[in-house]
Amino acid sequence: MGKVKAKKVSSLKPKKKCCRSKTRCMKCPVVIMRMKKAETDGVTGKDLQKALKKARAA
Repeated sequence: MGKVKAKKVSSLKPKKKCCRSKTRCMKCPVVIMRMKKAETDGVTGKDLQKALKKARAA
């Protein structure tokens, strides 16, 4: 899939089921849901990158 920018993650189509691996993939429904939440809260720039890293680690 390559590198995906943090602001584009919320617009991806999620997979049907979460894989629950240690570092979640970008298309994981949990990651996409958390990134949408971060964007609606007004997070931008480097803080959005940190939010993505935290969402994938969860």
